Amino acid sequence: MTTAVKSRRSLGEWWNNLNRPQQWAILIPAVVLIYLLPVLNPPIISTEPGYDFPIAMFEVARYALIAIGLNVVVGQAGLLDLGYVGFFAIGAYVAALFTSPDSSLAKLPFLAVIPIAMGITMIFGIILGTPTLRLRGDYLAIVTLGFGEIVRLLADNVDPLRGNQGFQEVGQPPGTNADGSPLFNNTDGTPWYWLCVTVIIVVLLLVGNLERSRVGRAWVAIRDDEDAAEIMGVATFKFKIWAFVIGAAIGGLSGSLYAGQLGFVNNQKFDVVTSMLFLAAVILGGSGNKVGVLLGAFVVAYVPLRFLVIAEYKYLIFGVALIILMIFRPQGLLGARQRLLAFGRQAYQRLIGKGEQISSDAALVVEKNGGGKA
Repeated sequence: MTTAVKSRRSLGEWWNNLNRPQQWAILIPAVVLIYLLPVLNPPIISTEPGYDFPIAMFEVARYALIAIGLNVVVGQAGLLDLGYVGFFAIGAYVAALFTSPDSSLAKLPFLAVIPIAMGITMIFGIILGTPTLRLRGDYLAIVTLGFGEIVRLLADNVDPLRGNQGFQEVGQPPGTNADGSPLFNNTDGTPWYWLCVTVIIVVLLLVGNLERSRVGRAWVAIRDDEDAAEIMGVATFKFKIWAFVIGAAIGGLSGSLYAGQLGFVNNQKFDVVTSMLFLAAVILGGSGNKVGVLLGAFVVAYVPLRFLVIAEYKYLIFGVALIILMIFRPQGLLGARQRLLAFGRQAYQRLIGKGEQISSDAALVVEKNGGGKA
């Protein structure tokens, strides 16, 4: 076992041995530091002068939110989705259709449009998943890839979606600065970053609770062996639909935030290559591990913005990195935990406590017998 694996395992055991208040005492300062990143602009991670650092941080947060949603589908339920960009595109277009002056639909406040975007992408998740989730592996991957391309082609050819012209002046959340200017605008990425990080925290809490529930255990069973799960009575099709719908909702949410920050939506940002980058973030970080996919999203989104010289070669670089990773560490930088998800910490601590009690009792018996056989 390598030193890196041992240190990561010991770190994980140390973290799992902490109780909830101790974990929150560590997490809260870390979250505060994450919120302050655009303000602090640390030199070690600051972008080059050609790219605005707060907007770069929003891009990282956006990728992180997308990776969390895709991880529900790919990492938790084991469903290979190559067309996740389709849900992202639907969320962006819903935000544009209901807030842009270029649209003929009734205009709604941006915050009211976000749940609508999530609801519509959930409906599309059901429409796509109901006939296709009986497929597995490569067949499912091809169908989802086709779905992503269908969404892009519809955006290109359906007149109300305006093709390359797109929608300008997409709506933004309310709020003003001290000088009366809008708090949320296209040039200041800091408020958007704060909003996106807040959404990520809420989504992580919800997804974490799902993982520890019956739904999460069913997803893990399906991911590991769908046939065995079905034999044991797991309603595999129902739980796969749930994963698809939840992942679609998070994809729609991220798409609407992207449309609001950019202020412009057309059909150029929703191609297959973008979908592959989303998947690369999940695979690179560690499919099935929430912290891992956040790390993968940071690498995929941040590296091209930090080193603009290599930005045009990012697909080549990430492709080579994934090949090397699949050879030497196929589980990703941080692999999924195999420990029991429901009440895992309590069970682990009880086992440790029992082991210590048994050792203590055995030592007393040996002492009583004068150091002889118990």
